[in-house]
Amino acid sequence: MPKPTKYETALLVLFVLTLPFINPWVRGDGVGYYAFARSMLIEHRLDFTNDWLKANDSFRMYRVDPAGKILPAQYTSTGHLDNHFAVGPAILWAPFLVVAHAGVLLWDGLGGHVAADGHSRPYLLAMALGTAFYGFMALWISFVLARKYVAERWAFLATVGIWFASSLPVYMYFNPSWSHAQSAFAVALFLCYWLRTRQERTWSQWVILGALGGLMMDVYYITAAMLLLPLLESLAGYRTFLRTHAGGPAWQLFLKNVMFAVTLIVMFLPTLIAKKIIYGSYFHMGYTELWFWNSPAFFKVCFSSQHGLFSWTPILLFAVAGLFALRKYDRTLALYLAIVFLAYLYLIGCYQNWHGLSSYGNRFFVALTPLFVLGLAALVDWFASAWREGRVATFAWGATAVLIVWNLGLMFQWGMHLIPDRGPISWRDAAYNQVVVVPKQGAHSLRTYFLARSRMMERIEQRDVHGLQSPPASH
Repeated sequence: MPKPTKYETALLVLFVLTLPFINPWVRGDGVGYYAFARSMLIEHRLDFTNDWLKANDSFRMYRVDPAGKILPAQYTSTGHLDNHFAVGPAILWAPFLVVAHAGVLLWDGLGGHVAADGHSRPYLLAMALGTAFYGFMALWISFVLARKYVAERWAFLATVGIWFASSLPVYMYFNPSWSHAQSAFAVALFLCYWLRTRQERTWSQWVILGALGGLMMDVYYITAAMLLLPLLESLAGYRTFLRTHAGGPAWQLFLKNVMFAVTLIVMFLPTLIAKKIIYGSYFHMGYTELWFWNSPAFFKVCFSSQHGLFSWTPILLFAVAGLFALRKYDRTLALYLAIVFLAYLYLIGCYQNWHGLSSYGNRFFVALTPLFVLGLAALVDWFASAWREGRVATFAWGATAVLIVWNLGLMFQWGMHLIPDRGPISWRDAAYNQVVVVPKQGAHSLRTYFLARSRMMERIEQRDVHGLQSPPASH
């Protein structure tokens, strides 16, 4: 095994140093995602009753009455609770939760007293660690991909920049029960394997790619936009075969595409089966929001003060611009990734809740983390080749540091409710807070955060012991 480079070592050290910031709680949308894992592990069926009753107040508000009974409207025609969230995160958490469950059962057998219900501290820690691990693996894979095209130093800079100056850390550490860090991992895995096998993909490799695509969709439906990569690649292949009248290879590619599609559907069966059980139909995803296909909110998605992609996390503007710089190294890849991004942007723009409701930045785009790392790395490398490398390095690291500090300050404001967690914000107030409020309150609130988190976990354990129904309100 080759010795890790200094940049690989630095990434690993950074990951370990950030682990104390993981926040082992389940709240908001995360209740729905985590319920799939907990119900199957503990109750061996899709019964989400205990998850709804133990959820945070904002989640329970329209689902549970003051007396602690689930509202009748929450039940579907099949008698199950309405859980429209994806099952993929539960699949990825499974190895971590199984180990935690085995440890709890062993501890109880030795005379310990930890609730083996999926809600006690070992389970929540396992879930949070799993999310942090998948978030880091998304970054690691992105870094490895980027350094194939540019100098390793620029791949490292881009990885660190996207890691700490985008929305990723919120959903990698602070809201680990949500699906976004896992979606970034699934996309990174799919992109990496597609790139690795792009030249001559065998039958078995098409099957593996289909399996990775199905898992990616299990985790986050809209990442189906990444399937444009093998589609565009295959269309280019058909075009070449038609020009050269190569009927045999074209037919063989078609059969490989069919095998890819079949494998994709098979891997998507966990989602389809879960929806059949809950809603009585394989194709009822449970969402009721509208899609406006003729009037996508492109500008709002990108620049609105209500969780605009570039206005909240400006480093992503440079990352997207870098996709065009990637043409210098791989014109086809740059074109395909630009098309994927535009298609993804179109889909989000058509969605009724394009702003993500309660969201830090536009959380939907966390899934595209690998594209952003590749784009940012290519942009910096392009500048380095056009100007003095030393000056570019100084400027690039300085600009990245500024964007990271800005992002961390904005994250602090969002978490402390100095700015609204949903709806538009005042950039004037946000800028004032960044300069005046955040420096004063930051250090104190960081200490308070760790103390409050510890107390919250203690209250959760006490609740489990005494049989209380709901944890304290969160965020």
